[in-house]
Amino acid sequence: MKHNIKIAVIGGTGKSGKYLVKQLIHQGYFIRLLVRNPDHYPFNDARVEIVKGNVTDYNAVHTLLEGCHAVISTLGLGVPASPPDIFSQSALHVIKAMYALHIDRYVVTTGLNVDTPFDNKGPQTAYGTKWMKENYPVSTADKQKEYEILLKSTINWTLVRLPMIEQTDDVCPMQISLQDCLGNKISSTSLANFLIEQLSDERYIKQSPFIANR
Repeated sequence: MKHNIKIAVIGGTGKSGKYLVKQLIHQGYFIRLLVRNPDHYPFNDARVEIVKGNVTDYNAVHTLLEGCHAVISTLGLGVPASPPDIFSQSALHVIKAMYALHIDRYVVTTGLNVDTPFDNKGPQTAYGTKWMKENYPVSTADKQKEYEILLKSTINWTLVRLPMIEQTDDVCPMQISLQDCLGNKISSTSLANFLIEQLSDERYIKQSPFIANR
């Protein structure tokens, strides 16, 4: 049990974030969770502390991170939808607060449409990237900007690139690659476990792995 480790979670009420919070609780972590509307929060556990606010507000992010050892973000556009530049705003505020509070580990999810210099995307991943750029150009460009912000930082970040998320409690075998997405879906529970593993696993520090179920 992780009695003395507290994790700041962003996006914890979303379709993948709910599974992340559930797994963090199950594994014994304490959590500080940023929530726009606490009335919509589905969990009731003494290890979860709610911080009301939005990632667009630096003060809320700073408050969220106080006393935490690491940050995990599964931020999405949400409902109602956030501005399409929410991802770069979040990255800037989180990194600034991490510097101020001397927190070094940041694990964050994004889409397979983000490009890195190390990619060798196969036809399916390349098509998905092209489709997102054509149909969601603003949010796709902002996700790319988020990656560039992480690159310029000095924190130990990992940007996890994902295919379609399947909301399930099933834990399925995974494929991990720094070059291509090797499957078309990822179990939300498999994703949650992978994100938590990155808190202590140094293999993907300052890298952007694709993960998918086999």
